[in-house]
Amino acid sequence: MKMNRIYPLLIVCLAILACNRSQSPNKAPASSAAGLTEALRSNESGAALDPRFVEAKANYDNYCSGCHGAQMDAFVDRKWKYGNKKEDLIKAIKVGYIDDGMPAYDTTFNDKQVADLASFILEGIKNLDKYSFAQKPTTNTIFEADDLKYKIEAVATGVGIPWGMTFLPNGDLLVTDRGGKLYRKPSSGELQSITGLPAIEAKGQGGLLDIELHPQFSKNNWIYLSYSKPHATDEKLATTAVMRAKLQGNTLVEVSDIFEALPYSSRRHHYGSRLEFDKAGYLYFSVGDRGNRDQNPQNLDNHCGKIHRIHDDGRIPKDNPFVNTPGAIGSIYSYGHRNPQGVAINPSTGDIWSHEHGPRGGDEVNIIAKGKNYGWPIISYGINYNGTTFTEKTSQEGMEQPILYWVPSIGACGMTFVKGDRYPAWKGAVLVGSLRFQYLNLCKVKGNQIVKEELLLPKIGRLRSVEMGPDGYIYVGVEDPGTVYRIVPVGE
Repeated sequence: MKMNRIYPLLIVCLAILACNRSQSPNKAPASSAAGLTEALRSNESGAALDPRFVEAKANYDNYCSGCHGAQMDAFVDRKWKYGNKKEDLIKAIKVGYIDDGMPAYDTTFNDKQVADLASFILEGIKNLDKYSFAQKPTTNTIFEADDLKYKIEAVATGVGIPWGMTFLPNGDLLVTDRGGKLYRKPSSGELQSITGLPAIEAKGQGGLLDIELHPQFSKNNWIYLSYSKPHATDEKLATTAVMRAKLQGNTLVEVSDIFEALPYSSRRHHYGSRLEFDKAGYLYFSVGDRGNRDQNPQNLDNHCGKIHRIHDDGRIPKDNPFVNTPGAIGSIYSYGHRNPQGVAINPSTGDIWSHEHGPRGGDEVNIIAKGKNYGWPIISYGINYNGTTFTEKTSQEGMEQPILYWVPSIGACGMTFVKGDRYPAWKGAVLVGSLRFQYLNLCKVKGNQIVKEELLLPKIGRLRSVEMGPDGYIYVGVEDPGTVYRIVPVGE
C-alpha cells in the first residue's frame, strides 16, 4: 500500500474525531440503475460531479479515500475538533496536526490545490444542512410539500417505540412496542394491551419488532410477529425469530415459532426484521448480520444478513434459490445484507423492495431478486464509525447495486408504498422513515427507478414505522414519546 494511503490527507485530523454517530448505521454499494444520474442515485452533495472539483476529487481519491472511504460526504459527517471553516481546513491540510496523525501536505499540493480541496470538502459539509430542520412540529403545524399541504393527527400515544404496525379488517390498529408489548387501538377508544406473547429479549436493538396479518386473515385469524428470542438455556444469547398466533379478543392463542435464526449471538444488535407477504402468499422477512459482518452475510450456512422466503406455516418453498445447494440454508432468498429494517411489496410490479442500514454513510434501497448477493461487507460506500475504512471496493462482479443510497446515512427504518387516491401526487411513491434526521423520506418511483426525493414531516421525531391504513391514510410510528400519527391532506 502506498505511504500516502497509509497517511491519507485529512486523516481523522480535520474531523478529529468526535464521531457524530447515529444509532442507525448504513452501508451501500453503488447503483447500476440505467438512466439515474450519480447525484440522484447516491443522494450525495453532487460535489464529485462539479467540474470545479475534478482535480480536488482526484486528490481526495488518491490521498484520502484509503482511510476515509470513497465517499467524501461520509468522511465529513462528524464534528470537527479544529474547525470546519475554509481557513481551518486549509491550515490542517498545509500544516497538519502531527500529534493527531495528520501530516502536513504543504510540499504535496500548491496553494490553489489546497484551497480547492478545502472547497470540495465544504461542499460535502453542506449536504448535512438540508437535514437541519426547525423546531419540532405539532398537530397544529401545516406542512407544505412540493405538491401537497398536509397535517398530522395523533392516533395512539404511550406506545414506547412503535416498531411495527398493521390494521385489522375492522380498522383497529395493532402496534408493537419494541419494549415487548403489543397494543390494539380501536378507531374510537383507548389503547388496549394484547396478552399471550412469548418471552422476548428486549435489550439493545432487540425486542418485539414487526407485525403482519396473513393475507387471508379474515378466514384464518393468523397474525405474524418478529422478535428477539432469548436462548432457552443461555441467558447471554438471543436471535431473531418469527412467530404466528391467532387473535382471540385481546389474547394471542396457538402461539408458535415458524422461524428461528441460527446461530444465536451474544450481541444485541442487527436483528432486522421486517415482514411482508407477496401476492402469491409467500412470507418474506429480513434478518440482520447480528454484528458479525465477516462471517455471516456472505456465507449461506447461517440465517444472518439475509432476506428469507417461506410458506405461511414455515415450510421452505421448493423453488427457493439455495434449496439444492449443499450446506446452504433453504429459506435464504437473497444474501449479503447488513441490517434491513424495511421490506415492502411494490403494488405495481409485485417486486419485493428493501432498505438497510450500512455502517457510516450509505443506507441503501434495493429491489430484492432471487438468489442475488447484495455485497455486504465486500462492497460499500460506508466507512467505520471511527472514520476508518473496512473496504475500498464499491462494486464487484456478481454483487448487486442499490437503486439509491444515502450519504450521510439517514438511519432508514420502516417502508411502504403509497396506495389509494388520498395523495394523488404521491401515489406509487415509496416512503422510508429516518431515525437519525427524524423525518419521512418520500421517494417518487418511475419503473424500477427512484427519480425524485422529498423530505416530509421534518423533525417529527425518530420515525420507526410507516404503513398505509385501510382508510387510505399514511400512518407513521414515532419515538419519544411513542406516538402513531395519521397524515391528512389539508382541505380534504
